[in-house]
Amino acid sequence: MRAAKTKLGWHKTMPTPKRLILILGDQLNDDATGLSDFNAEHDTLWMAEVTEESTHIPSSKQRTTVFLSAMRHFAEQLKARGWPLIYSQLDDPNNTGTLAGELSKAIAQIRPQQLVMTAPGDWRVLQSLRSVAKQHDVPLEIRDDTHFFSTVRDFADHAKDRKQLRLEYFYRELRQKNGILMEGKKPIGGQWNFDADNRGSFGKQGPGMLPPPTRVAPDAITQDVMRLVNDKLAHHPGSIAQFGWPVTRAQALVALDEFITHRLPSFGLYQDAMWEGEVWLYHSQLSCALNLKLINPREVLAAAEAAFHKGHAPLEAVEGFVRQILGWREYVRGIYWTHMPEYAEGNAQQAHEPLPEFYWTGNTDMACLRDAITQTLQHGYAHHIQRLMVTGLYALLLGVAPKQVHQWYLGVYADAVEWVELPNTLGMSQFADGGLMASKPYVASGKYIDRMSNHCKGCRFNPAESTGETACPFTTLYWDYLGRHADMLAKNPRMLMQLKNLNRLSPEQREAITTQAQTHRAQLHAHKKAPQALRLEGL
Repeated sequence: MRAAKTKLGWHKTMPTPKRLILILGDQLNDDATGLSDFNAEHDTLWMAEVTEESTHIPSSKQRTTVFLSAMRHFAEQLKARGWPLIYSQLDDPNNTGTLAGELSKAIAQIRPQQLVMTAPGDWRVLQSLRSVAKQHDVPLEIRDDTHFFSTVRDFADHAKDRKQLRLEYFYRELRQKNGILMEGKKPIGGQWNFDADNRGSFGKQGPGMLPPPTRVAPDAITQDVMRLVNDKLAHHPGSIAQFGWPVTRAQALVALDEFITHRLPSFGLYQDAMWEGEVWLYHSQLSCALNLKLINPREVLAAAEAAFHKGHAPLEAVEGFVRQILGWREYVRGIYWTHMPEYAEGNAQQAHEPLPEFYWTGNTDMACLRDAITQTLQHGYAHHIQRLMVTGLYALLLGVAPKQVHQWYLGVYADAVEWVELPNTLGMSQFADGGLMASKPYVASGKYIDRMSNHCKGCRFNPAESTGETACPFTTLYWDYLGRHADMLAKNPRMLMQLKNLNRLSPEQREAITTQAQTHRAQLHAHKKAPQALRLEGL
């Protein structure tokens, strides 16, 4: 028997452990499988804050703060139970800065007979921890993450022998299997998908009086983390001046209730709409809490389904929300774990442009990009259409190297964990997997943004123009993209109409567009400089 103490402290003498139970920063749920048979008399818990998780890509201050604060709050709950816990804080003098280094220290200190963990959400982390276990010759048991509705094996079985993978079919299987929005074997309302009913814009009148967003005032633990992040990671992107994410289960449950009560009824109709300066609109703001495992998707969907049955929210809104969680969330996880590590290197369209410097600052004359990037840096958040059809669309049309786009999304968004971010970015947004995940590249001109927002009204560019001084770069690059990839796109039936429109342009018009696109890229290169966010000296 030995007494030991960390900065967070232990409440009692440590027993000689049989097992070391690993808890990662996105596994903050009491019902995690790694904890299912925890025995405080014999087992020890392990958690570690390390700079590696914020510096292998330049993680924003918002993202790092939400992870560290949620971890510390969860650790306090474990301490309150008197459970043996080894916890490494980021500013501990002897912190090695890596998960591998901190785990090696813990193994050498207490010599466990076995390591146990819930399956992680990041391929890199899994390989690192496996390597440590092998190095120390300690067995590592990895258990299924039952936070999800399906296992990776379920997805692999679904994908087996299929020529194409499509969300819709996996989504239907999960609806049937879990009985969500079902009447027997048929979907409620007679159709599986109400996406066509969920594409409304606010029109010229704007969104009107919006429900207040769910924001949580930072408590003492969060304030300590904020000071630490501003000190240790001062050069990282973004700001935490307006930090307000839920970092405990109790706070996440409040956020869920507020979404169901105030925003779900209008979520469906306006889920694709954008409006200048409006960050939150009718979106749930639950992705951080879900990805940290503070709340379970089953309780989230149960609350949404109950709102429909009570007549509080229309079917179109509830189905659209269900599809995001039961559909996309499960689907992208399956794509990730059945195709890594090769998936991260995908570049089917041979895109090699550098990510524009303004992605780290928001300093651009394009109003839609300026708004989306500015709010991203301020809050660590942008809703799915801003990510897909503004920041993602521009990068796709410009031809940015997809790995750079992926690293930006993983770094700047507070809800980003690689299993969910990578397929959404490389597959859905950048079409870098060649159509494995999505049936077509999601490309559009500036007219789409004009239709779904008021950004173009205050922008110096005209979305109807593809050439000239006031031509919208989105529109120029859209036609340029179709021309550059015409041979590839001609094999996709869903792109034939857009190619027909391209072919209506005269050779002179197409040449002028090509020249304008080249000039736009040259101007970006002329202003290219090393972003401050990547200068990580002194960490």
